[in-house]
Amino acid sequence: MTEQPSDSNTPSHEFHALKAALDPWFAYSTYRPGQEEMLLRAANTCNMGGVMLIDAPTGSGKSSIVSSMLAKANGKLVIVAVRTISQLNTFVRELALIRKKQPTLRYSYLMGKGSSCPLGGEGDIYRKCEIVKSLSTSLLKERAERGNLNPMEDPFIKQQIRKNDEEHPIICPYFIRSKAFVRSDKTQALRFVASEAVRRKGEVMTTQSIDPKFLLGMCENLCPYEVMMQAASKSDVLILNYYHLFDAGIYEQLCTLLERDPSDILLLIDEAHNCGEVMQEILSTELNEIVLDNAEREIAGLRKEVRNLDAIRHLLPSIKKFIDGLRRSKESEDWFDPALFSRIILKESFFTSIDEVVSELLSAAEVLTEKKQKSGDFRIGGIEQLSLFFEKISRSLTHSSYLTIYRKEGEKIVLHVRNIDPAPALSEIARYHHTTIMVSGTLTPLESYRQLYFRELDTKPISLLSLSNAFPKENRKLLGCEDITTAFKMRQEKSNTELIEEYIMQFSHIPGNLAVYFPSYAMLETFAQATESRIEHKEVFIEPRDASEAALLHATFTELPMKNREGILFAVCGGKFSEGLDYRGDMLSGAMVVGLPLAPYNNVRRMIMDYYKKRYGDAGEFLSYTLPALNKGLQSLGRVLRTPEDHGVLVFADRRFLDSEIFSTIPQWMQDELIVVNINSFSNHAI
Repeated sequence: MTEQPSDSNTPSHEFHALKAALDPWFAYSTYRPGQEEMLLRAANTCNMGGVMLIDAPTGSGKSSIVSSMLAKANGKLVIVAVRTISQLNTFVRELALIRKKQPTLRYSYLMGKGSSCPLGGEGDIYRKCEIVKSLSTSLLKERAERGNLNPMEDPFIKQQIRKNDEEHPIICPYFIRSKAFVRSDKTQALRFVASEAVRRKGEVMTTQSIDPKFLLGMCENLCPYEVMMQAASKSDVLILNYYHLFDAGIYEQLCTLLERDPSDILLLIDEAHNCGEVMQEILSTELNEIVLDNAEREIAGLRKEVRNLDAIRHLLPSIKKFIDGLRRSKESEDWFDPALFSRIILKESFFTSIDEVVSELLSAAEVLTEKKQKSGDFRIGGIEQLSLFFEKISRSLTHSSYLTIYRKEGEKIVLHVRNIDPAPALSEIARYHHTTIMVSGTLTPLESYRQLYFRELDTKPISLLSLSNAFPKENRKLLGCEDITTAFKMRQEKSNTELIEEYIMQFSHIPGNLAVYFPSYAMLETFAQATESRIEHKEVFIEPRDASEAALLHATFTELPMKNREGILFAVCGGKFSEGLDYRGDMLSGAMVVGLPLAPYNNVRRMIMDYYKKRYGDAGEFLSYTLPALNKGLQSLGRVLRTPEDHGVLVFADRRFLDSEIFSTIPQWMQDELIVVNINSFSNHAI
């Protein structure tokens, strides 16, 4: 018998109505521990409208939340936002199971054009796509007006496709095959529609589970994005990546194409601990000397086409002079004053304001883009990048949530305008959608994420739910080391570092593949160098700084158990091997996080903390400094124990994790199970 969740305010009769609505959409015969409560509360949120944050460890069955949303969709579109192809595939599998109970269910996905566009050529893929689509549409319309409604039977269009340079395309044959003009029966006016071939492929995509890696092959000579959009327009559920949702321009265009208002959408965001970071990245920009050099070359080639170009050209020496002045700084990263930057730039220019600079740069960028597209060059130009940078500089002058920073990269200087507060943008997304559900295995503490993401949301109810670990408790050991730390004041303490080395050596004796995670590459290299030669019973793997080397190393490491061999991986929290990877079965039998992975404390970090303290009071320091570090540690330990059958050892190797201020914020199941150890008792508990 199912009991109504004790913390739910839902009346009994409404609870039973929710369960009756959910059961036909739930793909399995039984619920996992806590799963039914999660799904019923999610269904209630969809029914009433609002926001829900769910902290659900691996194994909770959180992908089934889509069942709750479908049960209460009532004609609304369900959108699932994911960050990786792996997450996309998880929901495709879940929806395939649901369709066994609901045969009429239609679902599809949108992949980024970077991984789905077959058209050749260099430059920004989205820029290239929009331009060649525009030119292709003009060509199709011109021919349609002359009576040639079937482009693939039009000799002139066929000739243009043959003449198209694959490396510098100005039209897209894939798009041309995917669209057609038809005449209205009543008015005989031309309408631009999906081709019959695209409609057939879209039908296949919504009614069959097409693995993303087979998408290009399934589309054959059609535009994959047009096929995906056709499928999306007929779907009950649409899976897309974060950027389709969080980039306001892209999402607005998507909703227009789907003829959906956000108020008609139920939104599920997976791995939601990433939302703030991704949103800040989208809202930020940077400028380096390569961009300035590109802008200088572009100006030289545009003098005849653009008025006031000398005014723009005079900006560049002042910017370079400002950058040269930063080279004398001893700091590798620090704040620069946007007001001072603006005064210096404007002082020796013909402009009176930064907004005037932006306006002239945008005009020049528009002319340059039009000129480049004629030759099939779709790269984002230096003038355009300069205009984006000055737009953000202008914003930083009036919005303290935009921080102006410079960073040294060897001899190079990079200027950043960095967004440091995702709350306004995330609050706006939740405000306009009927329902927003965010879920993650490390969305803890929930109240902190509610503050961090929805500080400016006061028009919708927000509910929180945290689940316990559903996997067998006897399959895991959770340890916290009370006698070591990587706190700055102790890093040079010989007895402390030697003790950390000894912990690593003892940890390395645990049978199976193991991973040791560090706050930084520098610390990783220090301890790897100190222990690597002493680890004789395992193969040692060290995470490379270069991403191109990571895939092969990871594959070699995870394949060791199949060859009856064992390895130990030295990696970085928040790095290439600490999140988004499934180490199932015996791929990983233990993980140790050495140190609380706090960001380096400098003037920039202090300014970010000051900003958050002004908005959140005493909670500001935790939200801006400690919470990201805690999440990196939890994500690293989360690589172990991916299925109910897995066994593993999880180690917090820093006494700061045991401090009440931090310990009280880790998941409750961890607080209940953690065993405090020292170097003398560690082996007895770990092995």
